[in-house]
Amino acid sequence: MPMVVGVVAGAALLAVLVVIGLFKLMWRVAEPNEALIISGSKHRTEGLEEGMGFRIVTGRGTLVLPGVQAVRKLSLDLNETELHVDCVTHQGIPLKVRGVVIFKVGDDFVSIANAARRFLDQQKLMAERVHNVFAGHLRSIVGGLTVEDMIRDREKLTGQTRAACGTEMEKLGLIVDSLQIHEIEDPTGYIQNLAMPHAAAVQRDARIAQAEANRLATEAEQQSFARMAEATRDSEILQAGYQAERDKAGAKARQAGPLADAAARQEVVVQETRVAELEAHRREQQLQADVRKPADAQAYEKRTLAEAERDARISAAEAKAKETELAAAAEATRVKTAAGAEAEATKTRGTAMAAATRATGEAEAAAAQARGLAEAEATKAQGLAEAETIKARAAALAENQEAVVAQQLAENWPEIVKAGASAFGSVDNMVVLNGADGMADMLAKALTMGGTGLGLARQLLASMNQNGQATNGNSPLGGVVTPPAQKVPVEKDGG
Repeated sequence: MPMVVGVVAGAALLAVLVVIGLFKLMWRVAEPNEALIISGSKHRTEGLEEGMGFRIVTGRGTLVLPGVQAVRKLSLDLNETELHVDCVTHQGIPLKVRGVVIFKVGDDFVSIANAARRFLDQQKLMAERVHNVFAGHLRSIVGGLTVEDMIRDREKLTGQTRAACGTEMEKLGLIVDSLQIHEIEDPTGYIQNLAMPHAAAVQRDARIAQAEANRLATEAEQQSFARMAEATRDSEILQAGYQAERDKAGAKARQAGPLADAAARQEVVVQETRVAELEAHRREQQLQADVRKPADAQAYEKRTLAEAERDARISAAEAKAKETELAAAAEATRVKTAAGAEAEATKTRGTAMAAATRATGEAEAAAAQARGLAEAEATKAQGLAEAETIKARAAALAENQEAVVAQQLAENWPEIVKAGASAFGSVDNMVVLNGADGMADMLAKALTMGGTGLGLARQLLASMNQNGQATNGNSPLGGVVTPPAQKVPVEKDGG
């Protein structure tokens, strides 16, 4: 048994390995920079013509049947080719154009299919084919241009070349990423000669600039020499001035002796004059001290006393006026304060009285409303109670008339006895015969007279029951009509 299990397990493992091997053999994955071209079975790819007969796979994996289908790869990498083209311009000048073209297979299925059908086995020759295409169109385009156009506007040459090659590159399944014209060679020297006028003009401008620079330098040198001469002149003038000052100082020195003597004499005269002035000033000061000062002091004393007296009177008058003003202001303030307090008190009392009156009115109104509601409720309750009582009596009368009548008579028995006793009200003297028996008979008769209403009520009820008439709810006996009481004569013994 264990041997069988081992054999089964080995067979299963072998089968798994075989399946994995077959899967790896059949599974193909396209790299991001390549396309798988699968042929051997009929396929329909969107965008391709009928009868293409192969399948294109990019960026994913697919199953391929070995021996039935063939798988080949088409590179989608960038390629470049250098252009070395001998051209002749519109002017008949031969030129050599150097450039580079960077191209690749288009990413869409149409471009991949076109490139696969043309370069699948010749991918290394793709650059040569592209070079031939661009070389032919470049010669044709350069033949329609001048050298000056090519030099001044290379973008125009590049754009026309790309536009002319676009259709053919699309048929080949290729797209151009970049086209650059690096160099234009001139074996005849036309471009160099074309540049000579400009070079000569540049040389001319350079010589002119140099001459201008020399002129400016000469002018600067002359100006420098002039400034040097000016400086020399100024220096000589200054030296002459200094010499004149020295000579003047020498002459003054030679005159110093006589001038000093004259100055000394002048100083003596000035000092004597000053002494005389001081003596006169001293005498004037003495007169000021002896005469004027006492007079001024006496006048100042009188003037000061007069001014003090005047100021005292003015101060007293001002103080009196100020006192009067303050008293008046105080009285006005007191009156104003008292009036304001009285007005405020009056306002407060009025407000309080108004509030009290309003509160009293509101309380009385509330009380009147409450009394009205209470009376209405009491009246309503009393009416409901009386209605319930009448209703109950009517129901009781309908069930047991005797009981109702008896109840009414019992409730009114004092009035009935009083009515029976009124028969004896006009009797002054009553003689009772037969002693106690006579008294008993008399009382029985009186009560019989007072209770006559009971018999009448019973008769009326019986007749109403027989006739089937309705009771009147307004009778004094609660719905029972009672006939008027009959007067029963009272027999008076002995007169």
